[in-house]
Amino acid sequence: MQKMIITCAPTGSLMIPTQSPYIPITPDQIVDEAVRAANAGAAMVHIHARDPKDGRPTPDLEIMGEIYMGIKKQSDVIISMTTGGGIGMTPEERIKVVPTFKPEVASFNMGPVILSAQKLFEKYRDEDYKYPWEKRYLEKIEDAVMLNTFASLNVFLRTMQENGTKTECEIWDASHVFNVAHLVRQDKLKLPIWMQFVTGALGGIGSAPEDIIYLKHTADRLIGAEDYEWSVIGIGTAEFSAAALAIIMGGHVRVGFEDNLWLDKGTLAKSNGQLVEKAVRIARELGREIATPDEAREILGLKKLQV
Repeated sequence: MQKMIITCAPTGSLMIPTQSPYIPITPDQIVDEAVRAANAGAAMVHIHARDPKDGRPTPDLEIMGEIYMGIKKQSDVIISMTTGGGIGMTPEERIKVVPTFKPEVASFNMGPVILSAQKLFEKYRDEDYKYPWEKRYLEKIEDAVMLNTFASLNVFLRTMQENGTKTECEIWDASHVFNVAHLVRQDKLKLPIWMQFVTGALGGIGSAPEDIIYLKHTADRLIGAEDYEWSVIGIGTAEFSAAALAIIMGGHVRVGFEDNLWLDKGTLAKSNGQLVEKAVRIARELGREIATPDEAREILGLKKLQV
């Protein structure tokens, strides 16, 4: 099998600081976590921004730029920037990062997504929250849809292509594979495709082996196994079981605090680097070598961008 790309998402937009004291919030913290993940074996990091005052997700381009340039100064790792943003952000806010920074890779959600924070509601009382915004944010998630219509998909895709940014097709459910295939048939998405199977989130497909295998077989049938690379995200406790299956099947893997805060049952990870190190150990035990950033660029057909 070819070498395996590990992506690390050091902070996201759906978890809240109350869940772990180790979630990076400030630009410096996010940069440090991204570099630590790269040093541990991640070839790519996926970046969200947070308000350094209270940790809430933000589309602020100045904060995003501080993170982007901070990583670039310290590491050759591939940077994938979010266009998913956070709950309540408009498509216009979400896509601004691409023409502003022209990253090598950016996320490209392939259809509507609904999510739920029900488990957190059940876990935390009002007095448990670290910041006042957190409970309101979780409530907003319950009644929100991340709208990815074909009109917005076309705008996002055109913007990425105009700026030389590789689309990372986020697959939250099987219908999203059909959307990828539709854009390929229209000659709007260029081969080879880079896809992330996002599994285990309430509102999307599950993380069971049958779910992941079904996504892979659907992509093989509709797109062709030789025309795409794929990676698996397992949300929460599914992170490493989903990763192990992807490793065995020849896919790639994403880990990080955006998806999972736990190193083992009952043990919070203290850094994203620990999660990457665990993925590296599993891969090597199963006979997969780890791709460097430049090897990942070759696998994905990226042209390294200058800053």
